[in-house]
Amino acid sequence: MEKITVDATIENLQNVIDFAAEQLENRDCPMKTSMQLQLVIEEIFVNISSYAYHPEIGPATFCMEFEENPTAVLMTFIDGGKPYNPLEKEDPDTTLDIDERDIGGLGIFLVKKNVDEISYEYADGKNILHMKRFF
Repeated sequence: MEKITVDATIENLQNVIDFAAEQLENRDCPMKTSMQLQLVIEEIFVNISSYAYHPEIGPATFCMEFEENPTAVLMTFIDGGKPYNPLEKEDPDTTLDIDERDIGGLGIFLVKKNVDEISYEYADGKNILHMKRFF
């Protein structure tokens, strides 16, 4: 397992994305899949940075593991911020005009659409979001 722990601040977003991109490239992940996963990582990390510890700053850990046959990446975000399960947010009604939709929820909807499996747990005072994507 490879992991990176940084302060959950927007300034550290690029460090996490660069870490993930390098891991994916080392495993010959297709560019399209890598770009989709970088978008997922950005969405989750920005949410952690913006809300988990607000107004304080705390650590966020991002872990990656790879499986073979079939090839997949398992990604996990861990933070010690306020308990929050993003999967409880109802998916937005994308059939409505943008002016008619409720604010929020589009980011986690995008995350769900770009991973094959996603789960959340709160354990030992930590938010733990697991995601899996086959490639």
